[in-house]
Parts: sequence; C-alpha cells; structure tokens
Amino acid sequence: MLFAFLVYSLYEAWQIDYGPKKLAQATSENSSNPAAPAIASSSPISLSEAGSSKNQKIHVLTDVLDLELSTTGGDIRLLDLRLYPEEKGTPDKPVRLLNEETGNYFVAQSGFITSGGNAPNHQAQWQAAATEYRMQPGENEIRIPLTWTDKSGINVTKIYTFTRSSYTIKVEHEVHNNSNQAWTARQYAQLQRKRPDKSSDSQLVRTYTGGVYYTSEDKYKKVAFDDMADDNLNRTATDGWLAMIQHYFLAAWVPSNGQNNTYYTKNLGDERYLIGSYSSDHEVKPNERYTTGLTLYAGPKIQRDLEAIATGLELTIDFGALTIIAKPIFWLLDKFHALYGNWGWSIISVTLVIKLLFYKLSEASYRSMANMRKLQPQLKILKDRYGEDKQRYNQAMIELYKQEKVNPLGGCLPILVQIPVFISLYWVLVESVELRQAPFLLWLSDLSDKDPYFILPLLMGVSMYIQQKLNPSTMDPVQERVMKMFPFIFTVFFAFFPSGLVLYWVVNNTLSIVQQWYITKQIEKTA
Repeated sequence: MLFAFLVYSLYEAWQIDYGPKKLAQATSENSSNPAAPAIASSSPISLSEAGSSKNQKIHVLTDVLDLELSTTGGDIRLLDLRLYPEEKGTPDKPVRLLNEETGNYFVAQSGFITSGGNAPNHQAQWQAAATEYRMQPGENEIRIPLTWTDKSGINVTKIYTFTRSSYTIKVEHEVHNNSNQAWTARQYAQLQRKRPDKSSDSQLVRTYTGGVYYTSEDKYKKVAFDDMADDNLNRTATDGWLAMIQHYFLAAWVPSNGQNNTYYTKNLGDERYLIGSYSSDHEVKPNERYTTGLTLYAGPKIQRDLEAIATGLELTIDFGALTIIAKPIFWLLDKFHALYGNWGWSIISVTLVIKLLFYKLSEASYRSMANMRKLQPQLKILKDRYGEDKQRYNQAMIELYKQEKVNPLGGCLPILVQIPVFISLYWVLVESVELRQAPFLLWLSDLSDKDPYFILPLLMGVSMYIQQKLNPSTMDPVQERVMKMFPFIFTVFFAFFPSGLVLYWVVNNTLSIVQQWYITKQIEKTA
C-alpha cells in the first residue's frame, strides 16, 4: 500500500510539472534583449548589440565542444555538447546547452565593473585575432585571447583556454594599467537564462531546472526561478560557486580559491533571470599588471569530474535528501560498469548486491508472511464463527497470533527499512547522465527512456501478481479486490518509467519470488 501511495504521489507531481499547460504568449522575436545588469547601478541597462555588425562570432571546435564566442561582451552565446545527441540515433544534433535564441536564451557572461564605467563588461566590444579555432590532432589545448582597450590607457586581455576531452573552460583576465591613475574594479561572472517552457517537455521525470549556489557556510542551495522573481539573492562568502542546472547537464562558474565573492540573482523580466557572483574591489596601480581568473564548466553531470573541479559541485547531480545512500549506490554501479561495460548488467548486479545485503531482513519478512499464510484456514474458521461481530473476531484473531507466536507486522517492518534504499536507487537511475541513452540488450536501446514495446512493464506486472499469490490473502473481500488491481495499476505506471528502473524492479521481484517461495515451502513442510 505504501509503495502504491508513493508511485501515485510521484505521478500526481509529474502531472503538475509536465502535464498539459496553456502555452504562454510568445515573445516577439524582434524585441530587443532585456538588460543583464551585472552588479552595480552603474552597469549599462540595455543589451541591444545582438544584431549589431560589431557583434562578430568566433567559432571554437574541440573534441567535445562546438561553441561560439561573441566579440560583444566576450561571452559564450552558443555551446553544443558534441558527444551527447539530443535524441538517440541523431549524432548530428547534439545537445545545445548554451543558446542565444530568444525562446531558449541561456548565455555565460563575465567581465569587470567599475564606478567610473571604464571597464570591459558583458556589453564591451572586444577584438579577436581570428574568427575560428579548431583543436588539431595531437593538440591538447587551445588558447583564445580577446583584447579590450580604453582610451584612458587600461588594457584588458580575456583568455579562454580549452583542454582536450574536458568541459572545463579556464577564463583569465589580464589587466595592464597604462594610465597615470589607479584603476579599481570588481570581476564578475553570471549566467543569464530564460525560464524553460515545461509544457513542451515530454519526459515523465520530475527534475529541477534553475539556479543553485554553494558556499562553505550555506552549503548547497537552490534558487528557483520563482525565488529569483520574488527576491534578489545577496550573499557574501569566501570561495563557492554558482550554476544553472537542468536534467543531466549544467553550466557553472567557479571563482578563484580564497576569493571573497558576493552571490546575487536578478529578475530581468520576460521570464529571464540571472545568477552570478562578483569579487571585492581590487586596485591596479599605474603601470601595474594584474591577473585574475575563473573556471566555467559547461557539460554533463559526471560525478568524478565535478568532484575534481570544486567542493560540492557534484551535488548538482540531485539525488535528493537521500544522497548519503545514493552516492554509494552509484559508486557500486560505476564499478560494475567498469567490469562489464554495460549499464544494464550493472543494474542487475547492484540489485543482486542490495538483495544480499537485506537478505536477513527479507527472510524475516517472508517467514512472517509464510506463518500468516499457514494460519489462513484458522482465520477463516474464526471469521465464519463470529460473522459480523468484528470486535470479538479481532480479539480471537489476536489470541490466535499470540498462541502461534506470529507477529502480523513482521512482514511490514523489514520492508519499511529498505524503502530509503529503493528511493535512492530510483534517483540514481533517473539523475545519472551515464545512463542517458545507454543501451542494454536486444530492444532496450536506451535505459533512460521507456521500454518501446512495454515488455519490461508487463514482466513487472506478472512478477507482482506472482508475489501476491505467495502472500497471505486478506479476510476482507473489498481489500482483496483492491490488492488484485495493483499489478495492473503498477504496470500502467511503470510503462512510462525509464526502462533501467523497470529492469531493477523486475530483477528485484524475481529474486524476491524465489526467496519467498523457498521460505514458504520450508515452513509448510514443518506444518
């Protein structure tokens, strides 16, 4: 009953997030882009250079990224993940994580801000030495310099560094003060994004899309678009990072270690929001040089990669409140995958390990159920004897349990202990990008998508029906009819679940049937 309630609750929540909704009125494509105010009132308000002839695009191609830099702001306005197709079997259509199209606007911006305004922010015009950079065979790194010069004598070089097989992008700002006055500025980095339209999302998976940030004091915090609309974040801390995350992928800015940063959010209107951070003021004296840097990660949520970049960044893989259980489960999955090279066999192996860990608890549960099953004839006699007198029937039933030393709750409590593990494994299978479009066997070409022929859900329903037959039947005919409906109801629910999750349930149910059948036979022999 508890499992049924959990599944129904999840289904209701998914309908709220992913069910049909009235489409919002489309924004005019000709309207100018809204402001992306960085961090101070002196920041320019409009961002109208998107269609300007000054806005040149710099194409960058690495082995894993295909992106465009813009000379307006020196920003990343477009970024494709070459190794992650949007859909199975379409390698020529990779996932587009960053995008400057009006409907899917999501860009990464960085720069400086000063009270005097003589600093290159995300609206400044940068100069590039070339309009295309390609990582050549045998080349492990690409460095792309953009330059900006102010008439007062301030020279700034923004250097993007791309590394082979990496989604980590180093961004350095080299400042040379050639003026006769000190120059004081703050470095900032921000992610600006339009709230995605969920009405077009076809995934029956409730995952979080929005802003997050991490500091040593606050740890991991979500800042949803609704939170940004209600209030502006203003949090100062040492170290940390900020990100915009979605299912399987993220973009995150990580400031330099030891730096004091202020994390902020802003509602720009027209369903556009930004999350960013800025450093404290730094003074560059005349004829002095100053270099500061940031790290941008734009790619898949690969746990080992995120752990190596910044503390807590792996928490963007949202395993929920049971992360402490989910992380060891994923670790075990990853170890089996290294052995087999197949995530389907890894799921089966992890299911077997979990079953072995809980063998004794399951054994106690099944023994209790078998003992209850053995008492069914006597309970039937009591039911016939007392008829509609439920009070006397319940008293006689309790006496029978005491006499036979049977605990009616013995079959429930061990199962309750296992529920956190089941829920944790569910989130591991749903959230792990490693399982995205991962094939198993035969018709199962994508463990993160539903079974195209609904074979696994049908097997799951059959296995659930067999389990019911092994359990003691209830004396209440209404309850018994309701219980008989559950295999059908669960089959319908699981028909649209990721096939990797259904595979787990089928294997788990099959192992449970074997264990329960064996224990029941042993107890029946002693009857």
